[in-house]
Amino acid sequence: MSTLTRIACLGVAIPTLLGAQIPAAEYVARRDSLAARIRDGVVVAFGGRTPVTDFGPFYQLPAFHYLTNFDEPDAALVMVARGGRAVSTVFITPVEPRSAFYYGRRPDSATVVRSMNMNARAFSAIDHVVDSLASTGLALYTLSDYADADFASKDSLTRGQQFVRAIAARHAGLAVRDAHAMVDELRARKSPAELALLRKAAAISSEGHRAAMTIAEPNKEYEIQAALEYAFMRLGGARPSYGSIVGGGVHGTQLHYMRDRGDVKPGDVVVMDAATEYEGYAADITRSIPVSGTYTAAQRDIYQLVLDAQLAAERNSKPGMLAGAATDSSIDIRARGLARLGLIEGIDAQLDMPWRTDCVQNPRSCRQSMFWMIHGISHGLGLAVHDPAQFSTGDHRFKEGDAFTIEPGIYVSTSMLEALPDTPRNRAFIALVRPAVSKYENTGVRIEDDYIITPNGLERISTAPREIAEIEALMRTRPPRVVP
Repeated sequence: MSTLTRIACLGVAIPTLLGAQIPAAEYVARRDSLAARIRDGVVVAFGGRTPVTDFGPFYQLPAFHYLTNFDEPDAALVMVARGGRAVSTVFITPVEPRSAFYYGRRPDSATVVRSMNMNARAFSAIDHVVDSLASTGLALYTLSDYADADFASKDSLTRGQQFVRAIAARHAGLAVRDAHAMVDELRARKSPAELALLRKAAAISSEGHRAAMTIAEPNKEYEIQAALEYAFMRLGGARPSYGSIVGGGVHGTQLHYMRDRGDVKPGDVVVMDAATEYEGYAADITRSIPVSGTYTAAQRDIYQLVLDAQLAAERNSKPGMLAGAATDSSIDIRARGLARLGLIEGIDAQLDMPWRTDCVQNPRSCRQSMFWMIHGISHGLGLAVHDPAQFSTGDHRFKEGDAFTIEPGIYVSTSMLEALPDTPRNRAFIALVRPAVSKYENTGVRIEDDYIITPNGLERISTAPREIAEIEALMRTRPPRVVP
């Protein structure tokens, strides 16, 4: 069966979820829950702006979408809470008539009122409305309109931030508070409807990885990227959840490599960190596969170590368990394995790291093992690929409604040694491990799956092959490469 034929048939493996969506009442309940936390105050949230490029459609900012389900640009929400009860108004910007022929019409006020259970007004009225509310003595709660929470500290001054500053300047003594912590708390527990969409996103993404494993042996990273993203789109994904990472050889040791233009050759392992978004909800899956279809003995050493670390974290990711136990078990298994492979002196051996870290407060951060497994193993999933999760705050325990990844990795290359500061301790480390680094040169392995916590425990919702034997067996079904 050809790759295209296989992808065309993949729908049988995907949950149908006909009509799967978040019901309108759930958005009302979210605003009510936020109002109950605020009690008395005014929430002002700005959505995304009209795109200023011709690359793709508009996508709404996650927090704004979570509260409104209004996925049109140049809008804002004003929610007034009194006694814990909410009255919400969305301020909308009509599209200019000529532009509507290019980009489509936007919902009018009557449509918003009828379908979204919110009041609607023209965006031009928002200054007057919020000025009036600021005069009442109610505190102002803001949701900043940065593009991604991962980069919030580096975002330039946005329209929403400018607006709030101007309001505060006109109203001396106005209490301005950040509402993100409260909204993140709500977003952290996923509803059944949200979990259904996440299952669909993970199922489609898993098929994309299967498709990438069954193309003819590639010469370029972008051939693999094309197979992944074709399957995502063919099966209903809206867009990649993030820039697809397809790194062969040394590129696989760069955690967020997204150029995807390099060569891949027999003997390379390719790290494929790619997934799709479905109805706004993001999956996140990584597989590390051999270009030739068969892992070398050295690659098997690293791969099995990472898989064992993932399985250990799974065993410690159950309802009521501390998230730290999952992380600790994953780190301990990899540290013991790295010592066995000669890549570190011992599980507690220290290193002078090439980045700032506090070895006194956090001795583990300076262990040699952490140099080869630089990143954490988990993050939440949802409307953003790095979404709030319940275990990230509070008592740090897994709870029903959590959606998250488990993604241990190990990355080995000589170029990494070159980044180490020139200190006596580091020179001794390099001399000791260089032979092992040469053995495992340019091997990056990350295995990442998606999970949810249900009343029955932990459920892995991504199903792409991950055992060595599974991957090699699937890759043996690849058609021969056609040489032009």
